[in-house]
Amino acid sequence: MKKKEVVYQVFTRLFGNTNTTNKPWGTIEENGVGKFNDFTDKALNEIKDLGVTYIWYTGVPHHDVITDYTEYGISNDDPDVVKGRAGSPYAVKDYYNVNPDMAENVENRLEEFEALIERTHKAGLKLIIDIVPNHVARNYQSLTNPEGTTDFGAEDDTSVTYKVNNNFYYNPGEAFEVPDWQNGYLPLGGEKHPLADGKFDENPAKWTGNGSRASKPNVNDWYETIKVNYGISPDGKKDFDELPEGYENEDYEAHYNYWKDKTVPNSWIKFKDIALYWIEKGVDGFRFDMAEMVPVEFWSYMNSNIKIKNPEAFLLAEVYQPHLYRDYIKKGKMDYLYDKVQLYDTLKHVMQGHGKTDNIPPIFDELSDIEHHMLHFLENHDEQRIASPDFAGDANRGKPAMVVSATSTTSPTMIYFAQEFGESGAEDLGFGDPTRTSIFDYGSVPSLVRWVNNKAFDGGQSKVEELELRDFYKRLLNFTINSSALMGNYQDIHLYNQQNTEWYNDKVLSFVRWSEDEQLIVISNFNAYNTYGFELQLPEDLVKKLGLQNGNFELEDQLYNQYSSTLKVDEVRAQARIDIGPLQSFILKINQ
Repeated sequence: MKKKEVVYQVFTRLFGNTNTTNKPWGTIEENGVGKFNDFTDKALNEIKDLGVTYIWYTGVPHHDVITDYTEYGISNDDPDVVKGRAGSPYAVKDYYNVNPDMAENVENRLEEFEALIERTHKAGLKLIIDIVPNHVARNYQSLTNPEGTTDFGAEDDTSVTYKVNNNFYYNPGEAFEVPDWQNGYLPLGGEKHPLADGKFDENPAKWTGNGSRASKPNVNDWYETIKVNYGISPDGKKDFDELPEGYENEDYEAHYNYWKDKTVPNSWIKFKDIALYWIEKGVDGFRFDMAEMVPVEFWSYMNSNIKIKNPEAFLLAEVYQPHLYRDYIKKGKMDYLYDKVQLYDTLKHVMQGHGKTDNIPPIFDELSDIEHHMLHFLENHDEQRIASPDFAGDANRGKPAMVVSATSTTSPTMIYFAQEFGESGAEDLGFGDPTRTSIFDYGSVPSLVRWVNNKAFDGGQSKVEELELRDFYKRLLNFTINSSALMGNYQDIHLYNQQNTEWYNDKVLSFVRWSEDEQLIVISNFNAYNTYGFELQLPEDLVKKLGLQNGNFELEDQLYNQYSSTLKVDEVRAQARIDIGPLQSFILKINQ
């Protein structure tokens, strides 16, 4: 039987960096940078032992950076169209190579990443990397195109705004202009740099990644990127075939066969070739950035091609509009989407002490037909750290939410590197605000540096509370990837107990998960101050589903093995005394 997957998202160039200078806008020499080689066998085995099945190496494809690599034939990148000094991982400059910052030997950077792929697999882990189909860096230029492939825009007719096989949209007769900087922001923090002159040569101007058509985008636009054209004209007309009715019910092989003899826009082919290039190198899947900004028909084409090559490929996408979820899963053949605007946002509200747990069960009801496809997380590179003052201010407030996130459905769980140590993301490294670990500048992550312990990867310098939190994550995640019940059935008992149980309240959440050989009652207390005691009840229909006969059944906690109770079943009800402390959770196994 399939088990739960756990994804460990790591911001690759921050992972192994033990330089603690963390100077705002610091150079690579001042602040240091992590390398592919920092993911040693020991480091990877420790990640796997945390209860992880996949690593998402974020920021691998070669993106714009403000470090001079011209001696290796790499052109310099212009600070006027680069965010931060280390650059945005979502402004990719070369999809057929990797970030030179992370190589010990820049000439061998691709080989060093290929060796990391091998080490990852040797550790018993699979890996995914980013593909960003909606946009590329303004200065896209691949140095290592495989034979038969060309750069984005290389064959474009720049005399027109749009053609179906142009890779970009243009403003003929207008040159690109750098945005007007606002709110004290200046490239590189205002440091003098020969290329930071308020100019970037792009003529004619191309549309910007977030869809801005202005030749001079706003500073809040994704000014460092160019929007990719997928065969949709400026007035919204689709110049490609649409999937026939009913194809949402067909498998990826049918989708592959549908597109096999169709003419598709050139950009579709380019991104398909990029994906297959990395699959060929042993990458096990992808995280697709801003997938909803790209037509769902493209995803049908792209993902069916990937699945033909590797049926087990792990395809994860950012889609934030719930009314689009089913299209991108069923028509677009995505395996998983972020469950942000419903579960994450609701859990965040509860963790901050504002929201009620009553709002959580309806989410699972609404998504029940696609629950397996909605990946759960509490942190990622876009979101605030749980321990940051602007979120919860205390990593322990994430514990009950983490239990709920990891045990409520059959979907994968994702954690962000150093979440397991309670990292607060307080460093101001230049571009962007603290509360989120920087993805644009060079630096290190304090709690991770302590655990890395001069590359021993043993927590030798970690604080006691950091090791205790990591132990919690390790217990929880390892339980989830080995539990059959968590890939089985779900039933809410929270709303039932809210109505029928004295002292039970909207800071507690409970539900039941079960399979043929395992039955679990999950209870979490989101209150940071109060202990609650109550007689938890199971409704009569659930007692029947679980096959519980009259009698007493031991309930044994699976997280810490230090709590037990008794489930008493008689003709009309089943109930168990529960005493649960502040921010405590129980995963109670019913011993039949």
